[in-house]
Amino acid sequence: MAKLFWTLITGLGVAAVVGWACGLLWFASTIPTMVADTTTHTDAIVVLTGGSERIETGLALLDEGLAGRLFVSGVGGPVKTGDLLPQTRNLRPELRDSITVGMAASNTPGNALETAAWARAADVHSIRLVTAAYHMRRSLLEFHAAMPGIVIVPHAVFPPNVKTDWWRWPGTASLIAREYTKFVVTWAAQRVGLAGDNTPRAALAFRMTL
Repeated sequence: MAKLFWTLITGLGVAAVVGWACGLLWFASTIPTMVADTTTHTDAIVVLTGGSERIETGLALLDEGLAGRLFVSGVGGPVKTGDLLPQTRNLRPELRDSITVGMAASNTPGNALETAAWARAADVHSIRLVTAAYHMRRSLLEFHAAMPGIVIVPHAVFPPNVKTDWWRWPGTASLIAREYTKFVVTWAAQRVGLAGDNTPRAALAFRMTL
């Protein structure tokens, strides 16, 4: 009986590993390689901090007129408000006045909750979401859960250090494997109703202009 039990446990473990590996291959193969919608105007652009090219892209989209407002979520952690100032100096003054900085979020669920609170306060009904391509799928899960009824247009950026032939690069492979695991956990938590509120609403705070 004990041998049968351990055989069963081993079989389940192998099946879980194989399933995870197959899911990873699917996840990696479906990471966006281009922005599908570059023209739709939205009420706001939302940038998630934490990676290269995101803030620059958000500012460029604002300058192009794809939205009238820009919300930068997650400032105050690795990205400080002072880090944004040099990047806004070439913007027209009226555009600088349309930038809002979220100070509370420290992770993707927090980004979604912080943005949802700001969108309600600002009467925003559609956003263009700017984050890294590998991070987009999980971000959309979190944002759709936090902002039901809000139209979300994904706008991925493609950091040069994240390689498309990811299996050849240990750093990129590790990054994508971690992101896939977080995506699976988020998806499963939402399915069973266990997705947590990691950012207390009372702590949400915005700096209205830079």
